[in-house]
Amino acid sequence: MKRILPIVLALILATVGASAQRVQDAHYRTVGYIKSDGVIQDAHYRTVGYIKSDGTVQDSHYKTVGYVKRDGTVQDSHYRTVGYVKSDGTIQDSHYRTVGYVKPDGTVQDSHYRTIGYAKGIPLAWAALYFFFN
Repeated sequence: MKRILPIVLALILATVGASAQRVQDAHYRTVGYIKSDGVIQDAHYRTVGYIKSDGTVQDSHYKTVGYVKRDGTVQDSHYRTVGYVKSDGTIQDSHYRTVGYVKPDGTVQDSHYRTIGYAKGIPLAWAALYFFFN
């Protein structure tokens, strides 16, 4: 699971075209890409994971590491709830404590509103995975 975390922000489905979406850290360095077919790559284009259309998140060996449900519930590989993604961009852990935010412009912030990355054009629930699979 730790292997896919350097680009956890890239755990999203690209919504346009066949090209990969770029994901950047707080210093605008590219940390990864996600292709429209759900392949997640690190900054050197090495495949490190996959995201399926049903919300299943897998590592590079196709081992399931978690799930994102349509209602915003995030579960680990054993179906235990580890958090929630609210429609306003607030990210909560399993005890409903706020752990971060994803702003409408794709800016990803920690619980103290410090910018930790950018996922412009990436759906909220997928960008929020950063908080659960690192």
